[in-house]
Amino acid sequence: MSVRTIGIFALILGLLAALGEWRGIDFPTARWFFDASREVFGLKWKYAGGEFLWFGWLSSLLLMAGGISFIVASFTAGPPNPVTLRRIRRFKEIKRGYYSLLILLGLMALAALDQVVVGKEALAVRYNGKWVYPAFTPTPFKGSDFGITGEGADAPVNYRKLELDLQSGKTEARGKVIMPLVPFGATDDTLQPRSKSLVEREGIYAEAGARKPFFGLAAKYHDIEEGRVHLRYTLRRGKLNGPVDGWDASGERVYSAEYMNGNILKENYNGAGTREGFLAMDSSELRAMKYHPAPPLPKEKNWLGTTSQGYDVLAYLYGGLQVNFKAALIFLPIVYVVGITLGMMMGYFGSWFDLVMDRLIEVFSNIPFLFVVIIFASMVPEQFKGLPIILAILILFGWMGISGLMRTAAYRDKERDYIAAARVLGAGTPRIIFRHLLPNTLAIIVTLIPFTVSSLISSLTALDYLGFGLPPKYATWGRLLNDGLANLSASWLVSSTFFVLVSLLVLITFIGEAVREAFDPKKHSYYH
Repeated sequence: MSVRTIGIFALILGLLAALGEWRGIDFPTARWFFDASREVFGLKWKYAGGEFLWFGWLSSLLLMAGGISFIVASFTAGPPNPVTLRRIRRFKEIKRGYYSLLILLGLMALAALDQVVVGKEALAVRYNGKWVYPAFTPTPFKGSDFGITGEGADAPVNYRKLELDLQSGKTEARGKVIMPLVPFGATDDTLQPRSKSLVEREGIYAEAGARKPFFGLAAKYHDIEEGRVHLRYTLRRGKLNGPVDGWDASGERVYSAEYMNGNILKENYNGAGTREGFLAMDSSELRAMKYHPAPPLPKEKNWLGTTSQGYDVLAYLYGGLQVNFKAALIFLPIVYVVGITLGMMMGYFGSWFDLVMDRLIEVFSNIPFLFVVIIFASMVPEQFKGLPIILAILILFGWMGISGLMRTAAYRDKERDYIAAARVLGAGTPRIIFRHLLPNTLAIIVTLIPFTVSSLISSLTALDYLGFGLPPKYATWGRLLNDGLANLSASWLVSSTFFVLVSLLVLITFIGEAVREAFDPKKHSYYH
């Protein structure tokens, strides 16, 4: 990826963030800066007339300024360094690392699409000839906007149900709902218990596609999407055995019965109208009830099943991928700026500055990281917990590794001839450090980046697994892994989490190995 491409991407992202806030449009990914400014304590200024989202506007300006500077630099810079070109060619020759990088960039692009790929809000709704775009509108629509009456009139719209109602003709209005590829939210969308069709063969019920008779609870639904049960049965060996309960359309329990080997023993009805009329009410076919965590149900669009909290696993994994990429994009620049700056200064100045910083690093290195996280997790109020706090703790401990390497590199190179020549020509200390010493450490920096990302993802996953990481409003792979180990019978939880986590770490490791070999200073260097 060229410098110009990075600059264009940063410029577009900053423009979309500012334009979206100004015009009230939630662009994918670009909305995150202002959402974070609204949600995180200290990232906005409140005044009598409202609030100023300084973090969102500052991030937008920095992205635009950085993008413009990168674009200008791509046109004003001289020809590319031949050593760098040889390193890039060598990296492309290592196919395992090169293809892993392409896959990782594809995953980043997929994660950047945000609500276009995963979300419970419709991308577009055409209702009575008018188009609206709920997923890109900051203010949520109410049920009354789409002709919903009663209790749902003032509630947020269930677009999945609205889509089914428009398709089935339950409403007089005409329209169309376009949902994301995965029409579920990552963490803010608790699903009703799922269900699967049952097929009757010679008086024996079995799940669709299965041969064994069905054991468990089955139900007929007033509304499958909302989980409103009409009649709930108990089945053993594919036959009705045990108690039966029934609820009317308003949710009142009005019916009970007892079955034995498919034959009714007794029943009782105390609702309005007749028992026959209640049993003949319009409801779904008999369906197997799947309480959370539910197995994969492709017909219900739960391709990887659900968690014990009722979240769709695929949507949750996608949310976890977004959290990991966001954390990396925040963590890497801060850690590397701090670590590189302090490390180069320690190596270049030496003396008392190096001694003081060495002692400081020793102190931080001997502090038990897990204890610090536990203390912070117990001290920080719940409303302040979030990604910034966890990243602040990780950054507090994460800069020391890179600073030690940069210190060694600066000690090694500061007495070389090209540094002496720069001093003789009158170059100042900042220019010597950042324009002469720093470029010769590029191999160290580039080689470390993939392994730093891998370490960050592992740390976040471990903290969330132990319960000291991000709050439940964030989708995290560590919490999903914990959920799977607490529900070993739901094998899809552990297997899917393990697969995506290991796959991502393997991709990053392949990239790191290829970069390390391509940027090996023994093969390519600026000096001889």
